[in-house]
Amino acid sequence: MEIRALTGPALDAALDDVARLRLAVFRDWPYLYDGDPDYERAYLAAYRDSPRAIVVGAFDGPALVGAATGTPMQDHAEEFATALADHHVPLDQTFYCAESVLLPAYRGQGIGHAFFDAREAHARAHGFTHAAFCAVIRPDSHPARPAPHRTLDPFWRKRGYAPLPGAIATFHWKDLGQTEETAHALQFWRRAL
Repeated sequence: MEIRALTGPALDAALDDVARLRLAVFRDWPYLYDGDPDYERAYLAAYRDSPRAIVVGAFDGPALVGAATGTPMQDHAEEFATALADHHVPLDQTFYCAESVLLPAYRGQGIGHAFFDAREAHARAHGFTHAAFCAVIRPDSHPARPAPHRTLDPFWRKRGYAPLPGAIATFHWKDLGQTEETAHALQFWRRAL
C-alpha cells in the first residue's frame, strides 16, 4: 500500500479514477448517491483548475483504491462557502477537505488518518489556518441505515475536528431508487491547523 500526494499533472491524471471511486463508494450509506459520470467529470474539474488543490491517493500497486481531495474553500462549491458566511469563518484561511473515498477491503488500516495528515500538511504549507469538511446528515430512522452502523464522529473528534453549530450546507443529488435530485443537509466540521 502506498499513499501519495498528487498535485498538478499527477492530480489531473488521477481524476477519472477518483470519479470511479466516488461513484462506487458514495452509493453506500450515508450518501446513497446515484451518480453520473458526466457530473463527476464536471465536479472534479474544480480540483484540476485550482493550483492549490490536492488529491491524496491510496495505491495498491498501480490501482487507485482510495482518494481524498482538498482545495481552498474559496475554490470550491459556492453552496458550501455560503453555509459558513454567517459563522465568522475566514474563507480565505480555510482549506476544504472534501471527499475521502476508500474501497471497503482497505478500511481499518490507518489510511483515513493518512488522508487527513497529507491534506492538513498541504494546507499548512499553503498558509491555511483552518481545515473543514462536511458530513451528510441522515436521520437515525432512515430505512437504508445499516444495522449496526458505526459513525465516524469519534474518528473526526480524535483528529481535533468539531461540528460548527448551525453551519449546514445544502447540496443536491439523486438518491438510489429515486428519479429526481433532492436537497441533502451536510454538517460542517472544522479545526484549527
